[in-house]
Amino acid sequence: MAVATCVSLGLSACSLAPAYKVPETPVAEHYANASGPWVEATPADHLDRDGWWKLYGDARLDDLQAKLLANNATLAAALAHYQQSVAFTRQVSAGLYPQVGLNSNASRNRQSDTRPLRGATSPTYYDSYTVGGQLDYEIDLWGRVRDTVAAGTAEQAASAADLASVRLSLQAQLADSYLQLNGFDRQIKVLNESIDAFARALELTRSRHEGGIASGLDVARAETQLSNAKSQLTQAQAQRALVLHGIAVLVGDSASGFTLAANDAPVQVPSIPLEVPSLLLQRRPDVAAAERRTAAANARVGVARSAYFPQLTLDGQGGWQSDRWGSIATAPNRFWSIGPTLLLNVFDGGRRKAGVEAAKAATDEAGAQYRGVALAAFAQVEDNLTLLRDLGTALVDQRAAAAAAQRSVDLSLNRYREGAVGYLDVVQAQTAALDARRSVIDLETRQLRASVQLVRALGGGWSAS
Repeated sequence: MAVATCVSLGLSACSLAPAYKVPETPVAEHYANASGPWVEATPADHLDRDGWWKLYGDARLDDLQAKLLANNATLAAALAHYQQSVAFTRQVSAGLYPQVGLNSNASRNRQSDTRPLRGATSPTYYDSYTVGGQLDYEIDLWGRVRDTVAAGTAEQAASAADLASVRLSLQAQLADSYLQLNGFDRQIKVLNESIDAFARALELTRSRHEGGIASGLDVARAETQLSNAKSQLTQAQAQRALVLHGIAVLVGDSASGFTLAANDAPVQVPSIPLEVPSLLLQRRPDVAAAERRTAAANARVGVARSAYFPQLTLDGQGGWQSDRWGSIATAPNRFWSIGPTLLLNVFDGGRRKAGVEAAKAATDEAGAQYRGVALAAFAQVEDNLTLLRDLGTALVDQRAAAAAAQRSVDLSLNRYREGAVGYLDVVQAQTAALDARRSVIDLETRQLRASVQLVRALGGGWSAS
């Protein structure tokens, strides 16, 4: 009856933690730059959390993402950290239940001849055998144990969100690197085409020079232009190699043996579902992790406050004890004791007060960090919405510039063959055309990379559910 009463008291115990409220964060009704290559999300139109990168329609990127999930070292470390938090939660949850132990002891003993109060008939040598068990259970009157479990559970949820955040970050990094690689492949293709054109122009200039039509200065200009293009090609190939090495690390492969064939096919900027800003707080795993850590810190305030109140523990032990092993399990050898223990710290020099103040300050810190993470999330979405919009506008103008530059090349070559202009006009036109084409590819790549970062800023496909 006493045990049942104590257990019922523990189950009905109160919690001294403050009522938890998610820290308030200013949230706009809509994004400021909500127009561009995205669509308003509906219940049937949202990002696939298991494959948002499929928006880019590249099977090779799908395969690389699968390798990342299977082999990435950083992701494996994050998973191990989450598993540690799960184990820790189980550890603290064990405090909700009685702790039962068994023990046994067998010893040969000699008493001191001068032992105080030793009886006249007490033997000098004797054997001792004990078999028993004990039970300890803290009656959680003030919610100390339950608040500790609540804090551990919130930390576990935060670790799960951390794992999701690491996974999303790595997936976005891989998609970003892959699109960079595609941009370099396209740059290399343009440079190779330009090198071929410059080589033909050089042959034409040499032929005209041998015929006395063109000057040696024209030949030197053509040679300079060709060499510059070759240098740019080598630089682009080196940059591609560095990006390729980074992809190898992401997918858990050796950079020395990892290769990806060139793919210079243009990638289209996808339409990205754009939800209202308030849903961002649910979609972003880093925001969710910060919020859960605020809840954990709030629960620890209750743990700190419970130190002001008595700690009530139910202790029990029993078993058999005898000086002869063969007859130990008999009624005369039985012993037991059961009863509560009440412990109250009367004076501690302000330690408990300082502990409560520290727990409250930690809660304020976690709340401020949560608000900071949430505000940064909104800013990241706005940043990438702005980039997508403005880069799209710039791309329209740059494509027009590239088309005009190509017309200039055609006209200058025709007039050079006719002897109407010098080769300097051709060089200038060809250089401008090459720069314009490379600028188009650069803007397209930057816009694609901004779309990846927008997906990441929106939380990918991760959600609170």
